[in-house]
This record gives sequence, C-alpha cells and structure tokens, in this order.
Amino acid sequence: QVQLVESGGGLVQAGGSLRLSCAASGSTFSNYVMGWFRQPPGKEREFVAATSRSGNAKFYADSVKGRFTISRDNPKNTVYLQMNNLNAEDTAVYYCAGERDPLTVQAMGVPFSYHYWGQGTQVTVSS
Repeated sequence: QVQLVESGGGLVQAGGSLRLSCAASGSTFSNYVMGWFRQPPGKEREFVAATSRSGNAKFYADSVKGRFTISRDNPKNTVYLQMNNLNAEDTAVYYCAGERDPLTVQAMGVPFSYHYWGQGTQVTVSS
C-alpha cells in the first residue's frame, strides 16, 4: 500500500508557474500508474494528467495540454506536475493518485480508477 503526500501548492499570479510534487512511500513506486486530479471550488474532481509506470506514456486533459507537464522520478519515488501559464480556472485543490492495477487510457482519467490518494494541495491563481 502506497502513501502519497503532495506539496508545492500556493498563490500565484495569472501567467505564472508552479511545480507540484507528490512523494510516495510504503510500496514500490514504479509499480503504480500515477495521476493528478483537481477539484475546483464547488465542482467535482477532474482529471488533469496521468503517467504510466515507466513514465514513458503521458496523458493530459484538453484544458491543460501545452501548459502542464507530468513527470516521474522512480528512484526518488516522486511524481511532478509542472504548471505553466496558469489562469484563474486552474484554481483548485490538486490531488495525486496512484493505482497498482493496470489501467486503460480511458480509465486513467477517471478518479474511481485509483485506490490511493494524497491529501491535496491548494493552488490559487489570482487574476
């Protein structure tokens, strides 16, 4: 069973950048598909990005393509989300998620596909 802890959130002006980190412990990190999700105020949790176990395959929500980059460092047991050109619509609590079972590409974008979640980190973008 893996434990996940996010960090790196904060307040940033529109057009700025942040890098989120998610540190994993308690299990072999490279066995897990990893995803980032976010929950804007008053809205449901939504998919942001996901990466395969090796990190070679990456998938993004249309709303963040070209602005966000997901990456992972398996020896460091960490997955990252580099967020550039942020706007007010990116304001949300960001969660990392992990799943050991194989996931289809479609399943990677569904919150219920993931068994393990971090506590979330707040990202606020001021306009």
